[in-house]
Amino acid sequence: MNVLLVDDHTLFREGIALLLRPLVEPLETWEAGSCEEAFALIEQRGAADLVLIDLGLPGASGLVGVQRLRELHPQMPVVVMSSADDKDTVLAALDAGAMGFIPKSSTSAVMIGALQLILAKGIYLPPSVFLAARQPVPALAAAVPAARIDAPSAPAARNPAELGLTSRQIEVLHLLLQGQSTKLIGRALDLSLSTVKAHTSAVLRALNVTTRTQAVVAAGRMGLRFDAGAPPQARLPSEALSAAIRR
Repeated sequence: MNVLLVDDHTLFREGIALLLRPLVEPLETWEAGSCEEAFALIEQRGAADLVLIDLGLPGASGLVGVQRLRELHPQMPVVVMSSADDKDTVLAALDAGAMGFIPKSSTSAVMIGALQLILAKGIYLPPSVFLAARQPVPALAAAVPAARIDAPSAPAARNPAELGLTSRQIEVLHLLLQGQSTKLIGRALDLSLSTVKAHTSAVLRALNVTTRTQAVVAAGRMGLRFDAGAPPQARLPSEALSAAIRR
């Protein structure tokens, strides 16, 4: 497995490279100090299996890097690691195409658990995304888990069928929450692009949102939990996801 680390601090890159060793074997890390260096490395060596990128980079910003990496290699998971973890920054990274956001203040255990989730086609969001007006942070379920938080007022898990979605729309929602593109959802479910777009529009309306990023956050707040109705190739049991985060 090849992991590309994009950060302008050499010491930080070297430290992350050491911490990543328990993630998978064998593992090779590539290092770049800017987006330009990262693009050159990918052009020379091919797509990486995972990219970890900072936002505050010299030259092109990390957000620009995320957008370009996702455009050139849509199946290559890109994860942001940043010292700024406020809600607006996290959502901007997700809008750019990031599959997850790991604050640099996180522990190594949280980082490894988050990366395991992302490699399993999940999306990791830090608790800061759900903080508002000092209210408790809701527990997440299904494909959008966050660090484990004991919140007594967390909402009960809900089944997507309660939103009035059809079984096919639930399958589309499940893949959408995993960051799958319209094209990949169509391939997975054997649907035309126009049909996937129609189902996606219905899903967004049911969640009362207008973007995929907002759908991820809304699903997390609702505590959506997918059962056997989810497509086999995309099913991520909540128990497995919780275990990954606790490691």
